[in-house]
Amino acid sequence: MILAIDIGNTNIVIGCIDDKKTYFVERISTNLSQTVLEYAITFKNILELYHVNPRGLEGAILSSVVPPISKTVRLSVEKIIGKTCLMVGPGVKTGLNILMDNPAAVGSDLVVTAVAGIREYKAPFLVIDMGTATTITCIDKNRNYIGGAIIPGVRVSLESLSQRAAQLHNISLEPPRHAIGKNTTECMRSGVVLGSASMLDGMIDRFAEELGEEPTVLATGGLSKIIIPHCRHKIIIDDGLLLKGLWIIYTKNQQNP
Repeated sequence: MILAIDIGNTNIVIGCIDDKKTYFVERISTNLSQTVLEYAITFKNILELYHVNPRGLEGAILSSVVPPISKTVRLSVEKIIGKTCLMVGPGVKTGLNILMDNPAAVGSDLVVTAVAGIREYKAPFLVIDMGTATTITCIDKNRNYIGGAIIPGVRVSLESLSQRAAQLHNISLEPPRHAIGKNTTECMRSGVVLGSASMLDGMIDRFAEELGEEPTVLATGGLSKIIIPHCRHKIIIDDGLLLKGLWIIYTKNQQNP
């Protein structure tokens, strides 16, 4: 069993996984001001909550899109498990063929979910990751990473709307009763929830058109369970995609040359 961690702009996903199953998945807030010790205490407490002995773990792997705290989190993990923590990045084997203008610029979280998708699902496929940003990753029929899209995240859009429009307040993200709202809150929920779902349906259609065939569509991320049920395309929600990808990359880098 290993400790797998993904640092996102809003949340840090942490879990334990091996070749048989994912034992748990938790999220904590990404905090740029926390120290190595503070993160170490948080991770240790989570492991204890699930009765996992940190020193009994085989190892750890980390991916991050927040460079300022990557080293801090890596050191905190190494402090509690007593072993080196592998970090996804240059020099780490992923087995993914990235056909982009600058492959090195592709976010590690996108690489990780693509690696998991290739192992678990039929290509071509799309991965929709709904976090601070909503990203769509496209893997073609030959299992090449060929590109994608980056869209303002659902909460980012909602916060911007409420901050910049004097008469619109912040609301909870709940499904609207109808597409045609009868009050300000219901109108906002219709726009944010159903509008986001419709946008994803439209993007899936455009990706399918460029691919020349219908792709399998996967979704992950903290907001996927709120938005995806309102999409009209068949979309598989796989919350464990990130950890599965981290496990695959970890094992690839433990094998002898």
